[in-house]
Amino acid sequence: MSKMTGGQALAKQLALEGLQDIFLVPGVQLDWAVDGIREMGDAFRLLIPRHEQTTSYMADGYARASGKIGVCMTVPGPGLTNAMAGLSTAYACSSPLLSITGQIHSTTIGAGYGMLHEIKGQSELIGSVTKWHGMATTPSQVPALVREAVSKIRSGRPQPVGIEIPHDVLSTAAEVELVQPPLNTDGRLAPDASQIEAAAAVLAAAKFPVIHAGGGVLAADASAALEELASRLQAPVIMAETSRGAISDRHPMAVTSVAGRAVIRHADVVLVVGSRFMNRMAPVPQWASPDTQFIYLNVEAEAAAPPRKPGLLVQADACLGLEALTRALPASNTSRVHVVEAARQWAAQQIREVEPQFSYVQALRRAIPDDGFLINELTQVGYLSTVAYPVHQPRTLVTPGYQGTLGFGFPTALGVAAAMPDRAVVCITGDGGFGWGMQELATARRYGLNMVVIVFNDGHFGNVRLLQQQTFGHTVGVELCNPDFPKLADAFGIPSATVSSSAEMETALRGALSRGGPSLLEVRVGPMPSAWHLIGYNSVFKRPSPEPADPIANLLKN
Repeated sequence: MSKMTGGQALAKQLALEGLQDIFLVPGVQLDWAVDGIREMGDAFRLLIPRHEQTTSYMADGYARASGKIGVCMTVPGPGLTNAMAGLSTAYACSSPLLSITGQIHSTTIGAGYGMLHEIKGQSELIGSVTKWHGMATTPSQVPALVREAVSKIRSGRPQPVGIEIPHDVLSTAAEVELVQPPLNTDGRLAPDASQIEAAAAVLAAAKFPVIHAGGGVLAADASAALEELASRLQAPVIMAETSRGAISDRHPMAVTSVAGRAVIRHADVVLVVGSRFMNRMAPVPQWASPDTQFIYLNVEAEAAAPPRKPGLLVQADACLGLEALTRALPASNTSRVHVVEAARQWAAQQIREVEPQFSYVQALRRAIPDDGFLINELTQVGYLSTVAYPVHQPRTLVTPGYQGTLGFGFPTALGVAAAMPDRAVVCITGDGGFGWGMQELATARRYGLNMVVIVFNDGHFGNVRLLQQQTFGHTVGVELCNPDFPKLADAFGIPSATVSSSAEMETALRGALSRGGPSLLEVRVGPMPSAWHLIGYNSVFKRPSPEPADPIANLLKN
């Protein structure tokens, strides 16, 4: 044991856990923690954005791109509430993130005295966007609290966890014993042999098995296991928005959710892996069918609960479960490559009709290397990208998941670039979403982050305008007053360009990626047609034309 402040104990335990990169905005309740970090010199890299919201977004982007734990730190009260949007997105996307929040003086918590940065029920607020949270009330409790937090992240489903430390605990010195992390930190849930046996028997007897892959596949680093099982079964793999890239779109069994509509209706068995398997706009499962058997492979039993159709549950880590199923199954004698290709072409026919978005998506794919990252904001080109942008490596398409957090893209891309400095990072955003964090051009410039932000500028909240017009025949509150984006970039010392076509954008993007460092591209666009009928919400958003005929029914009969 050694005498140290709570702030020193926090810094030393974080270093023991290997958590070297921290995204924070310093403040009075964090002073002793920040000074403890300073004392450790090169043990840490601190990245300081211009808004506390960005601390959590950057930590999320860092975590999802690298698979490492992202760490964000804010003062209590408004610091935490500013970071909540990023924490909620990280929670939705199964992101391994540690949120460290200061607290008011420990003797005044819950008293309502009006202390600086005091808010009612801060602990409960943290609990709403984390899977676990705790507080240290003495300096000696700090190391064990950090150890427990990291253990929770690395066991079960990877989601954010939160810790709170009052500022008097950070500043007080006491005898403290650090906690050595165990050598074996594999907290994954292994499958039960009887559950694997039952699921394998159903899959082996299936005439047309289909796999639906959710974001849990990426969170579990299960891409190789998924690819092996798909090849063994000759089963199409439907990748949801959050799992694009789980296997490469070049793989003969890979399909997007659009092509998935053509195959799912014929499936006699569907293996749902790492997915909530729900329609996000209505409380019903995706693609429920009275004639289909379901197998749910998920670390959480709730993923197989009603209103989903009853089926077999394999409660396990996605990677371990997929590997066990592959070992238990014989190789299929049937090739379904031609069936999957027909479904792909059927989907491509519909996607090509959505212009000019499709041309922009093609230009993005041609300019971005296979291992480059696309951070996909909520904008019209972004919506189509969820089903039209080919993804060839895991983790290289980053989305806001079911939170649909407008403004998440640019600050999250900063975290991706901080984690992956030698790889291309491209963020697409609308002028509306970019307005949430455009001041973070300062962060991109300060740290020389290797990234390009593409702002599609139509002068409106474009999607809100589209949906209001379609629903009500008029619009309210959708016009924007934008800055001159190239002048804004220039004010921060960042190169920029303005273009007005997909071809011009592709040329400018290639140049920016070749140059390195931060860049901004403004793409001036007008109103765009809706892509919502293609991206999984067809119960709410109607198709502009009838869906093309079933492309694979006759193929499956032969």
